[in-house]
Formats: sequence, C-alpha cells, structure tokens
Amino acid sequence: MNIQKTNKVAWHFNHSYTKLPKDFFVEQLPVKVSNPKLILLNEPLLKTLGLDKEALSPDAWGNIFSGNTLPEKAKPIAEAYAGHQFGHFALLGDGRAVLLGEHINPEGNHFDIQFKGSGQTPYSRRGDGRAALGPMLREFIISEAMNALKIPTTRSLAVVTTGESVMRDEALPGAILTRVAKSHIRVGTFQFASTLNDINKLKALADYTIDRHYPECKAKDNPYLAFLNAVIERQALLISQWMHVGFIHGVMNTDNMSISGETIDYGPCAFMDRYHPETVFSSIDRQGRYAYSNQPPIAQWNLARFAETLIPLIDHNADKSIELASQSVNNFSGQFQTAWLKGMRQKLGLFNEEASDIELINELLVLMQKNKADYTLIFRHLSSDAILKDAIFKDVSFKVWYKNWLHCLHKQKEGEETSRLKMLKHNPAVIPRNYLVEKALSLAVADQDYKFLNDLIAALLKPYEDSKVFSEPPIEEDKSYKTFCGT
Repeated sequence: MNIQKTNKVAWHFNHSYTKLPKDFFVEQLPVKVSNPKLILLNEPLLKTLGLDKEALSPDAWGNIFSGNTLPEKAKPIAEAYAGHQFGHFALLGDGRAVLLGEHINPEGNHFDIQFKGSGQTPYSRRGDGRAALGPMLREFIISEAMNALKIPTTRSLAVVTTGESVMRDEALPGAILTRVAKSHIRVGTFQFASTLNDINKLKALADYTIDRHYPECKAKDNPYLAFLNAVIERQALLISQWMHVGFIHGVMNTDNMSISGETIDYGPCAFMDRYHPETVFSSIDRQGRYAYSNQPPIAQWNLARFAETLIPLIDHNADKSIELASQSVNNFSGQFQTAWLKGMRQKLGLFNEEASDIELINELLVLMQKNKADYTLIFRHLSSDAILKDAIFKDVSFKVWYKNWLHCLHKQKEGEETSRLKMLKHNPAVIPRNYLVEKALSLAVADQDYKFLNDLIAALLKPYEDSKVFSEPPIEEDKSYKTFCGT
C-alpha cells in the first residue's frame, strides 16, 4: 500500500522499541480509510508535543490522524503481548492499533503515538481492527478528565471519523483515536516474553523498560528486584488515586496494566455516582471481578503475575527469587493503604495523622453507603455549609460523625478554614458523570452535534470549579447502567 508522508509538522520520531527482538512486534501500516474527518483535536497536548496546529489545515490533520498520511519518519508497528483476561490467559497483541513511534518533544520527553482503530493486524484474532466513534470519544473524555485530576494516564490527542461503518450489534460510525503514552509496555508484554522461554529476550525487554522508565534501578544491587518494587509502588499510588475519585476501570486485565504506571485502555470504565463498594458498570464483568472495591486486590494479583515473569532475572536461585518477589508483591497492600489513607485525609482536610483517622474515614463510607450518598458531592459539600442541606444530614448517625470530624479539624493548628481550602483542592466538583457522558456521546454519534461534548470536556478540564450544568448528580439513579468495551 502506498501511503503519503508529510514533513510540514515537526515530528521527531525515535524507534527504540524496534531494537528489541522481532518477537515483540510486527511492522504494520494503518489501513487507509475512505473519508477521514477531524472531530476532536487536543490543542494543549499538541503544544506539549511541540506541534503547531496552524501548520496544517483540519483536513490535513484528519488525514494524518486517520493514518492516510503518515508523518515523516514514522515506522508503524503493532506490539505483541499476552494477558490474563478475567483470570484466563491468552496470547494477544495490538489487534486494532499501530504505534507510529516515540515522538520526542522539545523538552526531550518521549511519547508513544498510537492509532487505535486503524485496521487489522496479525494480532486481530478475527476482529475487524476498527473502532466505533462512541468508545473513542469516551476514551478522549475520560482520559483527559483523569489528566485534569492529576491521575497518571494515557492521553488522547485526536479523534477522526473514518467515513465508514463498523459492525457491532448494529452498524456504527467508525473512528480512530490517537493515543499518547509514556509507553505501551504492559504486564502482558512481560507475560508474552515469558512464553518465549528465552531468558535473553526476557532480559532484553526488562533492560529496555528499566532504561526507559526506571533508570534509577540500574544502580541498585539487584536491578530487577528494584524494578519490580518500583512498578508496585507506582501501581499502589495509581489505584489509590482511582479510589479517591470513585473511578472504576472495568477491565483490569493484566494486558491493561501499564508498566509506566499510567491508566490505560478506557473501555467499560465509569465514575460512581452513589457510593457502593460493589459497584460494577462493565457489561462483561458479570461476577464483579473488577468492582470498585476489588480494584486494589486485583492490582496486587496482576502484579503477582508480573513478578512471576521476573523470577529468572531476580536471582539465579529460583527459590530465593520467588521468596524475594513474593515479599515485594505482599508489600503492595501496605503501600496502597498508606497512599489511600494520605489521599483520604486530604479529602477530609486532615493535616494531623491520627490512628483514629482510619475509623473516621470508614465510618463515613458506611454512612454514605447506607444513605446512598453521592460519592463526589458528599466530600465536596463537606468543605462548606452545603453539607447541612444534604439528605445525609437527616441521619442522626451522620450528625454524630460530623461533630466528631469537626472536632478533629478544630484540634489542628492550621484551623478549620485552611482545612476547607485544602478539601476544595482535593475534592472535584466536576467528574465525567455517566448521564453526561452518555448525552454527549448520543448527540455526537446520532446527530453529529459536538457542542455538548466540547462543553463537557471544557468543564472536565477544570474539575475543581463548580459548574451549574456539570456538577449536578443524576436526578434518578440508573441501576441498570452498563458500559461496553467497544471491540
């Protein structure tokens, strides 16, 4: 296939990943589309990458982000990986994505530039390699909201419609998302390396990943154990941040856990409205494996699978290696609890660290569940007198809790007002509420009306500012609400 290239934009591609053994990727061009049209372009991210929006017309950008015109020096590949999907191991790979390369911005930072929905690859496993517009817009919305909340995440640079339909349960408009990440190396990438039964290839992947993401580990006495510990530490922090904002990933398979510590693959994800620890939105998670409260133990389970892949590298003595790796994985719970507790103290305006804090926090969560309270707004309302008007304040037990919490604030030297200001910085007013996301997607997909979508994204980029339109919870809880993976 002859795909035109352009050099009008200052792309600076590196292709370090292709220096790994050939098992880890295949060269793969994106498949051309009939009528690309640029729908969303993330201008702040474009600037971060050192690219000039004005260098090209919207049509030209549409051609680039559809894959019809390749940037200069792009060398697209599809990456191989494996993974446990709902506990079942499978060989996988980029079945509908290609990596253009690692773009280096003016500050010298490396970013993977990947097309999602760009056509079939050798890893497609009978899939069509395409993506529907709705799920690609969802990933754009949620990933940019997460970034605004300062939660490590892959980013969304652009969404382009293809002018072609994709068949799911029905014919849907096709689209391609351009995703930006520190890398697309996953726990599943290391699981794939283990299936090769070649320690040199496993070592090559580990050394490459350490060089790219954890160079400080090279100076340690045991670099591979230090690498494992560093990944565990980042994941403990990441999952705690998800929990702080009521985010549910929905499909925490090992191939969806990034080694860099970024949130990746926004499929059947959603944010809770009413608090309940067993909340599940994913249509394919029928057993609640990836429910809100299960995310920390599932992360630990995934990390245990990662640790298993490193056993041949951590120590020549397999028994000693297993012992060291097991200790590291077992440390996850404590690291998560520390990170979660720190964040919850911030949400409640607590500067002091008291042993009783955990009881105070858990009592609140129990009361929130009992009263079907909105997870986001309860914490937001606690920062002002708005909580006095919330329905939960009719609960006598909550009034007792509220009095105890105020007593904790008054004991602090910083003062109540400082505590409330702290809370405003750690409790968002605006999240991607399900009913708002669905309205935006419906208008965009069915009517090609993108105004509400753009307004929602603008509000999500300022999550700590109150919004009359986008801060409101749903009028009525939709208990049957489901999200879908979009493949």
